[in-house]
Amino acid sequence: MSRVWGRILRDLRNPLFRQGYALMANTVVTGVLGMGYWLLAAHFYSPEEFGRGQAVITAMRLFASLTALGFVGALARFLPVAGRRTPELILRGYGLAAATGGVAALGFLLTLPMWGKTYSVLAGFGPGLFFLASVVVWAVFTLQDVVLTGLRRAPFVPLNNLVFGLVKMGLLVALAGALPSGGVFTSWVIPTALALIPVNWLIFGVVVPRHLKRATPVEDPPRLREIGRFLAGDFPGTLSILAIVYLVPVVIATQVGEATFGRFSMAHTLASMIELLAMNMAVSLTVEGSMDRAKLAENCRRALRRAFMIVIPIIAVAFLGAPLILRIFGSQFAEEGTTLLRLMSLAVLPRVLIEVYLSALRAQSRARMLATVQIGLAALVLVSTVTLFPYAGVNAVGYGLLFSELLMALLIFGNLRKILRFGDSSAPLVTRESSGAS
Repeated sequence: MSRVWGRILRDLRNPLFRQGYALMANTVVTGVLGMGYWLLAAHFYSPEEFGRGQAVITAMRLFASLTALGFVGALARFLPVAGRRTPELILRGYGLAAATGGVAALGFLLTLPMWGKTYSVLAGFGPGLFFLASVVVWAVFTLQDVVLTGLRRAPFVPLNNLVFGLVKMGLLVALAGALPSGGVFTSWVIPTALALIPVNWLIFGVVVPRHLKRATPVEDPPRLREIGRFLAGDFPGTLSILAIVYLVPVVIATQVGEATFGRFSMAHTLASMIELLAMNMAVSLTVEGSMDRAKLAENCRRALRRAFMIVIPIIAVAFLGAPLILRIFGSQFAEEGTTLLRLMSLAVLPRVLIEVYLSALRAQSRARMLATVQIGLAALVLVSTVTLFPYAGVNAVGYGLLFSELLMALLIFGNLRKILRFGDSSAPLVTRESSGAS
């Protein structure tokens, strides 16, 4: 055990792993507070309101992330080297994410009868306008964390989400009596909107000016055309991953009742928190790989070791303790969600390999391969889930995810092994060999 802590302490001297551990700490903070939030929601609200709140929040995240999630890779890739164009790149990301998310949400509201009974709560001008505003707010909120990570200030991310989570939980309880219908969604959105003000003051008032002063001078910052080419390759693939993360639960919400969806969503949310551990380490790998591509092989190997070291014990706990964990929310949660939580937890193991590979591709700006892998994975998940749903019900999501990620990990393993040995194929041969041998 002392060796493990010794390795972690040594890692903290490395910017890559300092970023990675900060983002993992953020995942732990949001996971613990998230469990507390939904535990309070299950206690203070009816099963129908619990499931309805989950469904509306998932739909909000889906539309807000249409472009915001696409900019995650681009901001992580280009912010470290953007130089004087850093503020412009951030603002353009905010604007495009908010605009496209708003347009998509408007289309959703105009076709609301097609999305089933669960989403009928958004009918009417007032609820629709509130939902539309929440999508815009969440789009910006999503990118804030990526901006801080891209500017190598990831330790601010868990602090921001700690305050956000506590305020959200307090408001959830306060609204239980005054707003029994709609209180879950409202308690989620209002703290999000309030958080935009101090965090963006921190970004533009403190972090960006310091970043510009300390950064190595960049003779030729990335041009919009270069960023556009990256997005053209990265965005279709990212859109495919978005279908896995948010579209699948939204589709499930249209097929089952509100109470059933609430129980499904709780198991899905807990498993997704574990998956975020792998994804967050991968984002920091993109940032450091963009700044020092010669060390890509070394950073990939260390990221894999550290990610597996952290997620394997968590996966074991989730798999073995799934019934006990879910029973905290109620006996029906354990009865209906145990299998799903176990399957999705196991799927995180191959996901670690996939995420490190994807981030290595981003660091090398290999957008075409990025899109191929992500679109292929999304197609596998969606087809397998739809095929299995009539037989396995909501557990089809877990079976489809585990099968698809195992298959994709096998398909990319050969290329990943080359990156682990030689790193960036565009780096000088001597540099690659010395990096691979380290």
